Amino acid sequence: MRNLAAASHEEDSIPSTNQPPVLELRHIRKAFAGVVALEDATLTLHSAQVHALVGENGAGKSTLIKVLAGVHTPDAGQILQYGRPVQFHNPAQARDAGVAVIYQEPTLFPDLSVAENIFMGRHPIDSRTRRVRWIALYAEVRALLLQVGLDLDPRERVRGLSVADQQLVEVAKALSLKARILVMDEPTAALTPSEVERLFAIVRRLRGQGVAVVFIGHRLDEIFVLADQITVLRDGVGLGTWPAAELTTDQVIALMVGRDLKTLYEKAPATPGAVSLRVENLRRQGVFEGISFSVRSGEIVGLAGLVGAGRTEVARAIFGIDKLDSGKVWLKEQAVHFASARSAVRAGLAYVPEDRQSQGLVLPLPISQNITLPLLREMARGGFLRPARERAVSQDYANRLRLRARSVRQAVRELSGGNQQKVVISKWLATRPIVLILDEPTRGIDVGAKAEVHRLMGELAAGGLAILMISSDLPEILAMSDRILTMREGRLVGEFDRIDATPVRVMAAAAGQPAALGVGA
Repeated sequence: MRNLAAASHEEDSIPSTNQPPVLELRHIRKAFAGVVALEDATLTLHSAQVHALVGENGAGKSTLIKVLAGVHTPDAGQILQYGRPVQFHNPAQARDAGVAVIYQEPTLFPDLSVAENIFMGRHPIDSRTRRVRWIALYAEVRALLLQVGLDLDPRERVRGLSVADQQLVEVAKALSLKARILVMDEPTAALTPSEVERLFAIVRRLRGQGVAVVFIGHRLDEIFVLADQITVLRDGVGLGTWPAAELTTDQVIALMVGRDLKTLYEKAPATPGAVSLRVENLRRQGVFEGISFSVRSGEIVGLAGLVGAGRTEVARAIFGIDKLDSGKVWLKEQAVHFASARSAVRAGLAYVPEDRQSQGLVLPLPISQNITLPLLREMARGGFLRPARERAVSQDYANRLRLRARSVRQAVRELSGGNQQKVVISKWLATRPIVLILDEPTRGIDVGAKAEVHRLMGELAAGGLAILMISSDLPEILAMSDRILTMREGRLVGEFDRIDATPVRVMAAAAGQPAALGVGA
């Protein structure tokens, strides 16, 4: 393998090919309001290759992709297509050049049909009647859906589709555009293992058809399974490109964070105190039933299970978002009943939701207002908010969580995913909770930000906070939990102490296999 310390944009970092690259971004620079997001970033894409783009949150991956997609115009650098200079001043020009982007969050119109979404603005029109040729449209869409393995009615509304199916609809849309370059930004973040494998099969098929695929992801095991080439960004600078076969996971992590990352899971042994949260026989008809457990101060309890097991639904019901049909909840041995999330917050409960963008943040607002949103009464005097007080409180939490931002006045939508997650956590820590519920706390964030979130969780638990953590990341569950509860089909089916938990036992319980009882563990 090449010397990593000498990483650069050398020509030999990319395999030779008889054909010029389908697209090159050379020495791209982009700044916003004086803040440099990209500095000397290079990305070279070849047909029939899967090219992984990796880096910490805030490294410049999203900015580089938006330059590629025509959303941003670079301040310096060149874009070449098949060796000829081109310029993308808007997304339409990039699309016409064969670039299609599938973003992490679905960009489909939920109340329109699958067919209307795929051919939005490009409906086939009868030249005589000037009406949409619906029969021809549905036939073409049905053929596209079959190419991506979806057996759907083209007239079905997108709202009823799973996240995995929505992503495949986006892939079908890219196929309809005859895309030569397909960019996939965190496509597996919300998928089950079987859905991931189905998506990967389609990516390999597209590669076989000559498409250049750009794959952005934080799960490095997936990167090494799928990618031919890996480009690493750090602090807006492209460090180089390597064949995936020449790198190891540890080497990629070291390149991304610029330091040795000794551990992703910084968790000291716990000394649990008194019970902070206790639930008994919680039931929500058709969703879950018979849910009983407790969480002590200073303890992290992990809630594991397969997608659809009911973990998030239990958390939402405890927090007062969804109504319980029966069951009891105690906070510090005091019986409580939450008619709303507001009453739960006042009692000392905090909930960081899985979907931070739509449920945890107000994206257009600045960091300061997002962090202090649950504290409006404390931030006001005489009925008027005090911006200076908002900034002071939010700055304190920004410092504690090592938030990367220009200032707390910066809009949250401008932050990377990892820094947005830190804002959500800060918001709820500012309420000084007794119990903190974390639903997928490191979903969609890079290894560096993940390590910081884990460090923070360890510090909070050591300080006496009770934490209930829901996670689909099994290594995270095993490393960060003092106890692990496993759910399957709306029921608790296993409980393991940290010392007894193994991947086989936890996953066997989630799947209803006998290994959970010790067989083969």
